[in-house]
Amino acid sequence: MQDFLWRNRSSLTEFVLLGFSSNTQINGILFGIFLLLYLTTLLGNGLIITLIHMDSRLHTPMYFFLSVLSILDMGYVTTTVPQMLVHLVCKKKTISYVGCVAQMYIFLMLGITESWLFAIMAYDRYVAICHPLRYKVIMSPLLRGSLVAFCGFWGITCALIYTVSAMILPYCGPNEINHFFCEVPAVLKLACADTSLNDQVDFILGFILLLVPLSLIIVVYINIFAAILRIRSTQGRIKAFSTCVSHIIVVTMFSIPCMVMYMRPGSESSPEEDKKLALFYNVISAFLNPIIYSLRNKDVKRAFLKVVGSRKGSE
Repeated sequence: MQDFLWRNRSSLTEFVLLGFSSNTQINGILFGIFLLLYLTTLLGNGLIITLIHMDSRLHTPMYFFLSVLSILDMGYVTTTVPQMLVHLVCKKKTISYVGCVAQMYIFLMLGITESWLFAIMAYDRYVAICHPLRYKVIMSPLLRGSLVAFCGFWGITCALIYTVSAMILPYCGPNEINHFFCEVPAVLKLACADTSLNDQVDFILGFILLLVPLSLIIVVYINIFAAILRIRSTQGRIKAFSTCVSHIIVVTMFSIPCMVMYMRPGSESSPEEDKKLALFYNVISAFLNPIIYSLRNKDVKRAFLKVVGSRKGSE
């Protein structure tokens, strides 16, 4: 793939990422904010993975998928944020052609995998609420592994199509990308060719990778809410509904900005709006996910207090 892209890249050997501002003071403030967000994201998601691994009561299908989500989120932000932080404090804001291709592919692969994982997590909630007695039998380790592999397959395959369809175009200058990383819509603006076919490819893939999983999630939750309404106990209904709220919030924060970014024609996009949208589903979403899941989850809180208590006891 690298040789293929090398032959088709025209005269450019690197791109310049313009980022957010040319003002040094503003960039210094943004550096502090994004560094704090990045470190907190790694800490929060890393803590969830550690707690799930250490506490046997969290060895359930729901927490298995949550740990996979945390791993994806850590990779997702690490693909873009460290380079963004460097560019905020350095005068040189370049990225090589091959580096841009790699960043674009890895970002898409993790994002697409996460999009389908949300649908799998919704199905997990459906089985837990509608078939509680058979939950662990249905969601066996083999099925869980197969479902995650399915998500990964879609991520690897469709990210390759997205990346090749974008980078097969000729890029002959200028080389300034008005974004903080190499994202497909921003890079396509620099192509020395008609990108209408790419807009069609983006819309079709966006439909498959965003609207299809989102539609499945909506259908699943309609069935879940119907099952919850049949529960006689008010406390039981509240408990069942509370297990779904976190997932609904996270899916909404991720999916809506992604659909706006990838399913609208490139001619209608604004660089400044694109940056804000990308920040939301890349940085903010990954930052908030562990907070949303842990604040509303008694099991995670209990596991955290148990780990902290055992450490104090050992001291």
